[in-house]
Amino acid sequence: MAAWRLTLTSPLKAENALETSLREAFESEKASLRPPFSLVIPSPDQYTLLNRAILHGVLTEPQFAKTHIKHLHAIVTDGYAAFVTLLFSLVNHLYPKLLASVKTQLLWLTDQMVCVLGIGYDAVLVSLLRQIAGADCGDGNLWLCSKLVTLFLEQWDRLLESSPHVLSFALYTFLRVLTDHSRGGNVEKLETLKRLEIHLCVKIVREEFHLCLKIGRDFIRLLQDLVHVPEFRAILKDILFNPCVFNVVGFQFKDVSQIYSTRTSSRYSLLRISPDMETQLRFLLTSIKLGHQKRHQVWFAKKFLNEPDKEFVIVDIVRFICCAHHPSNEIIQSDIVPRWALIGWLLTSCRRKDVVANVKLALFYDWLFFDERMDNIMNIEPAVLLMVHSVPKYVHITHALLEFLLHLVDSYDVERKGFGVKGVSSAFQLLVRKGVIRSLDVLISCPALHPGLKERLKSLVACGKVESS
Repeated sequence: MAAWRLTLTSPLKAENALETSLREAFESEKASLRPPFSLVIPSPDQYTLLNRAILHGVLTEPQFAKTHIKHLHAIVTDGYAAFVTLLFSLVNHLYPKLLASVKTQLLWLTDQMVCVLGIGYDAVLVSLLRQIAGADCGDGNLWLCSKLVTLFLEQWDRLLESSPHVLSFALYTFLRVLTDHSRGGNVEKLETLKRLEIHLCVKIVREEFHLCLKIGRDFIRLLQDLVHVPEFRAILKDILFNPCVFNVVGFQFKDVSQIYSTRTSSRYSLLRISPDMETQLRFLLTSIKLGHQKRHQVWFAKKFLNEPDKEFVIVDIVRFICCAHHPSNEIIQSDIVPRWALIGWLLTSCRRKDVVANVKLALFYDWLFFDERMDNIMNIEPAVLLMVHSVPKYVHITHALLEFLLHLVDSYDVERKGFGVKGVSSAFQLLVRKGVIRSLDVLISCPALHPGLKERLKSLVACGKVESS
């Protein structure tokens, strides 16, 4: 039985229900998994059992993998939907625990499903992208990066024709991952992987620029983190000063403001949060009462932020909380830990100045380009509540955040400063109008804040009102 295990777990620990169902199907159908295969059309129940058995066979018997896949091709009646659904569940719920040999077979099997355009294969690819851990240059993580970037390059034509959105997800993921890999030094295996990742990202941007627009404004945020890489510095320069190079028949790119104006979907924010981390964060924000969260935060930090470089993951977590976790009114009005409180804890957990700056940018990025016709007030709510609730006990946090926001407006894109002024002013006005905060007086009249800072805030809001009128 040990030879048929999928996961690396203690013999004393109960087997996962999914693993159990696959193993039991394999054991019951083992005789029918060898040629010659039955020509009888299986019943629905038998079809489900065979799909499970074949999946387990491919994963645990690599020497018979091609035989198993031929068997699957012979019996398939649903466009591989049932099989791919099992594959997705395996990746989503068990990937970190899978044996190395099983992971190897899993990636091979995913490639096979792309080849036959199995229904739902795109979800499997997205789930695999989410398994790439942030700020992790360990062998297992680099192996997964290498396998996926190679798959995207080798399956380029199929993906472009059948699921181009998956390429935009790959672009977002590898732009973010490249930032981590750039801190990993000049290790030979890392350099080889970086060249592959750069090649894929540049290929998507230069050949299929419309996919970058699907990402929206976070595409620029990620690109700016890679300005030290010549290829990306050239891309950013073209976007800002020579946008016509991205024009193709039927598509015209005029200015970076087209990207700034596009809010990034929460689907992209989820890409840099593993399913396990997402579960824990949502639990904290839906089930734990304010004042009782400390031990949960300590546990979370030990599990997900336990190494120095893991600080960089906080940037992704803050972006996820702002863009992808929008609590119901019932939760907002309850005593459950609010988003601003969790972000405040994450921000004060940062020790590196560059991480602090990037976390603040992740928190305020949507403010810069805010347009209530296109944007969601929930994306900007945590930042203002963190500033307001930090007065007076933690006014240094309010001061630091407000100072950062005002500096951001002045310096982010000097050529298009009016964009930022209008966006931030519109954000403040909507937050007051919707009752998220009663008025700006809590900031403007706060005696503990520097007078110059308060004057700059009043001036900014006034300028925004003039530009909007």
